[in-house]
Amino acid sequence: MSDCGCEVEIKNQSQKRVLYWLLTINAVMFGVEISLGWLAESTALIADSIDMFADAVVYGIGLYAVGRAASDKARAAMISGYFQAALGGLILVDILRRIIYGSEPGSTLMMSVGVAALLANVICLILIHKHKDGEVHMRASWIFSTNDVIANLGVITGGVLVWTLDNRWPDIIIGIIISVVILRGSRLILNDAKTELSAAIQKNNINHES
Repeated sequence: MSDCGCEVEIKNQSQKRVLYWLLTINAVMFGVEISLGWLAESTALIADSIDMFADAVVYGIGLYAVGRAASDKARAAMISGYFQAALGGLILVDILRRIIYGSEPGSTLMMSVGVAALLANVICLILIHKHKDGEVHMRASWIFSTNDVIANLGVITGGVLVWTLDNRWPDIIIGIIISVVILRGSRLILNDAKTELSAAIQKNNINHES
């Protein structure tokens, strides 16, 4: 029975189920946050919504990697990392635009949408928790979900500060922090993926030589 592959099949199905849920939650929250973030003129909310979109794409890439070779999973994680880095850069460009042209963020929308996004991402963390020390594409998913929770707490904090101080700068600063968190996460994922890919290639070469 040990050679039936049942454990691998169960693991793959479990990964797919988790990633489908993560993809759905992040896609829905992206639509909600980008719409309300634009309405609220909130840099932090728009940054968080773009992060949600990036995560949805990443989970789609993760679904592609399930059941594939270790090198394919590492390459999928690398694509995810580069995609996150690109979107982190785009967020910084939007923040610069808002600094130059101005904005009037709505604190109430920031706080309420931030709380809703936080609840959604806590659910994501619970779903992905048992896979956080698994294969590289699942570890990448754990990092994304953790970053999302940090970003949501930042949005809520920014909303409170905008309301308390009656000033737009907390929103801009939180947006910058979220982009930095995204860029840091992409760096961690890329480092992990490159290590995994190098090990997979080395193992493959050894197998060919033997």
